[in-house]
Amino acid sequence: MAPARTPLDDLRREIDQIDDAIHDLLMRRAAVVERIGAAKGNGAAENGAPPVYLRPAREATILRRLMARHAGTFPAQVVVRIWREMITAFTRMQGPFAVAVYAPEDRRGFWDVARDHFGGFVPMTAVNTPAAALRAVSEGTATVAVVPYPADDDSDPWWRFLVSADAGRPQVVARLPFGGRGNARGENRDALAIAAVPHEPTGDDRSLLSIEIGGDLSRGRLKDMLEACGLPPVSFCTWHPAGHAIGMSTGGPSVHLVEIADFVGQADPRLAKLLERSGDIPVRVNVVGGYAVPLHLG
Repeated sequence: MAPARTPLDDLRREIDQIDDAIHDLLMRRAAVVERIGAAKGNGAAENGAPPVYLRPAREATILRRLMARHAGTFPAQVVVRIWREMITAFTRMQGPFAVAVYAPEDRRGFWDVARDHFGGFVPMTAVNTPAAALRAVSEGTATVAVVPYPADDDSDPWWRFLVSADAGRPQVVARLPFGGRGNARGENRDALAIAAVPHEPTGDDRSLLSIEIGGDLSRGRLKDMLEACGLPPVSFCTWHPAGHAIGMSTGGPSVHLVEIADFVGQADPRLAKLLERSGDIPVRVNVVGGYAVPLHLG
């Protein structure tokens, strides 16, 4: 005689049914993603440009929407981790995807941060310098580079390689971690993701400007100029390159990486106002990307 069914058996059967429903929805989502990939490919063929499969702004918008509706005792950080795995898996269904991570022997923490964001099954390569990670993206052997968040005391800053007016250059597209720090080991410094994809707004963004100055201009004055143009600066990193010049000047040249608390595109009229305010001092400004402000989860 078959054993009597218990309430626990009924609950387990309900869980199995829920798992089947989740799996059905995953397979349905995969089918939709295949159609999206085909549509992107057709659009790229028509306009002659390569298709863009990586959309960090869209990814951030998805996660923010989910967190806004999340309720119950299931940890929000785990929801983000599940969706991060899904997002990268679905991106890889549309086209090639690989990550180059600055992770020398003594700084493996960035590897964990990159894996937590891009998933445990994406192809990842560890490199010994941030410049090598950027080079992998430029050469097409990686889709994304993961490098340390800039610090003002970096004597040879990697971000100087992004200082360019080339519209197709790699640029900052995300700040990691996005959904809170997990159990990554050995690194408390945030990272930035670099890719050759468009910098797009999400409604809550930071932008990074490279400001090349060919004369004497203090940070304090530059900060005042930015604020007067409606470009609120959050942080500065400064590099003084030997022999670097962008115009005739009696002062020492400098290059600043400035984080702005807003979305800024290359055609933003506030940048033109900044150039007007610089007067006779040679100044060149480029947007080197930006990122959606990460989630703050309890």
